[in-house]
Amino acid sequence: MPNPDTVVVFFTASAEATARKIADTLGAQLHGRNPAGKTDAVIEEVAPHLRALFAAGHAIVGVCAAGILIRCIGSLVTDKWHEPPVVSVAENGSSAVPLLGGHHGANRLAVDIANALGGHAALTTAGDVRLGVALDDPPEGWRLENPLDAKSAMAGLLAGKAATLCGNADWLASVGELANVSLTPAPDDISPVLLSVEGCEPLTYRRQCLTVGVGCARGCDPDEMIALVHKALSDAGRSPYEVAGVWSIDVKADESAVHALAENLGVAAAFYSAADLEAQVSRLANPSDVVFAEVGCHGVAEGAALAAAGSSAELLIEKTKTANATCAVATVAGKAQPSRERGLLSVIGIGPGAADWRTPEASRLIAEAQELVGYGLYIDLLGPLAAGKPRQDFPLGGEEDRCRYALERAGEGRNVALICSGDAGIYAMGALVMELMDRAENDGGVTDAAKRVQIINAPGISALQAASARAGAILGHDFCTISLSDLLTPRADIIKRLHAAAEGDFVIAFYNPVSMKRRTLLAEARDILLQHRPANTPVLLASNLGRTDETLRPRTLATLEVDEVDMLTVVLVGSSNTKTFTTGDISAGADGNRIYTPRGYAKRIDAKESKAS
Repeated sequence: MPNPDTVVVFFTASAEATARKIADTLGAQLHGRNPAGKTDAVIEEVAPHLRALFAAGHAIVGVCAAGILIRCIGSLVTDKWHEPPVVSVAENGSSAVPLLGGHHGANRLAVDIANALGGHAALTTAGDVRLGVALDDPPEGWRLENPLDAKSAMAGLLAGKAATLCGNADWLASVGELANVSLTPAPDDISPVLLSVEGCEPLTYRRQCLTVGVGCARGCDPDEMIALVHKALSDAGRSPYEVAGVWSIDVKADESAVHALAENLGVAAAFYSAADLEAQVSRLANPSDVVFAEVGCHGVAEGAALAAAGSSAELLIEKTKTANATCAVATVAGKAQPSRERGLLSVIGIGPGAADWRTPEASRLIAEAQELVGYGLYIDLLGPLAAGKPRQDFPLGGEEDRCRYALERAGEGRNVALICSGDAGIYAMGALVMELMDRAENDGGVTDAAKRVQIINAPGISALQAASARAGAILGHDFCTISLSDLLTPRADIIKRLHAAAEGDFVIAFYNPVSMKRRTLLAEARDILLQHRPANTPVLLASNLGRTDETLRPRTLATLEVDEVDMLTVVLVGSSNTKTFTTGDISAGADGNRIYTPRGYAKRIDAKESKAS
């Protein structure tokens, strides 16, 4: 589902007042270009800014011409199931037009804006215009079993075909008022609401009124748990579509079977502490001293189902079990009770920093995060995605503290994004996060709660990829990367690797080539390489890639000078086969120079031509 956070944007002074009123009404972020007052973010470039917001899944309200929004984000549009809401609002507030995401909240958003401004919501979705409801988008607390049949049912209703609405659902009241729709009562309180339109498959709506509590042995087969829960529901005459969520004890937060069950049912998994579950002991049908001795509460499945359903709820299905899994089900009259979802740490590579070089996955994870953690410069590079979010900045040299903090915060049940430049798995925080999780807590590792968090590694464009692409294709054949920092790697090991890479004739990307105190290893590396490849071997010095002060300086091994290199420079050294040629297009490559390493296609072509002749 799209990220629910809404961002109101404006680009002209005449639109600012309307944009501010909308943002205040919706409790949304406000982003503006050349704003007169305070905003959550300042828009420098319109198109990249809008694309970043859309890729991250933000609902966008643009106080501007619809064409601006369409042109800027059009290339990112895929299908209606995944697009976030996009609404265009006239500068004077006279109209609000939902452009995308009508069934993900754009229509409701347009109506809310129109009501606040005294304007008109220009809805174009037929169902919303004629019926005031989208049949394939039931409100919270309801599920539609067969959403793919909604389109034909809606068309039939609007065409005047005979229909029957069986059951009670307030949100479908406008459908029941149609002349071609007859109403029939539901046979009982638990039956689904059925909308049957002539010539169409009946639409089946169910209230999400069941809470499923589960427990399991470590490493339980997901299929075993899924089968157990489905059988229990079936035996009780209930539908999986009635399930509001899956709950368990927090020590099972990393159990694959629990999350596989939640995914199978299309709901979220959440967790309670042992103390929370023990508070339900007087309501349990099958309390167990054995379970208490193991996890600190007298019942996991029954306790979790009851805790989620609320104090007035009763068990519908008492604990039932297989060899490795248990489940119980309770009924809930209103909403499920608050609980903690599994913590999430997203280790995100944002590339060199430019928004267009950041993956949609990275943007989405950043937008969904509750807190951003990282080196301050890298978080600043996020621009609008970091606006309004809690952040914890760490200095260079604080890498372990940075990763430990991020893991422990996620262990508290939070959604945390650890921001890295380039690719997080290449000389960045990805490996350190894994190392902290792998260590025992008494050996410098993190707590058990932190080890149970979900980890998502979002790859990014690395500096070596960006540098090679800017200049041509230096990495066109075998290559390696070597860090010249001896802070974590013994100097002797670095020298050994330099000799091996030189003898192997690899293209080499040097990371961390120099520092304020470390100035000799790069020169030593150059001298080692000169023993194995020509003095005119192409070298590229690339700095601040993807940023406004990007520089690309072509050199050769013989002309490579340490004083030209700083900590923000990646150094790419070609192999003995790397070539350079000059093009008149100085906007591409390094001052018009193209650098590439041939892979050998020319030899294959020559061989084919020779064979043919």
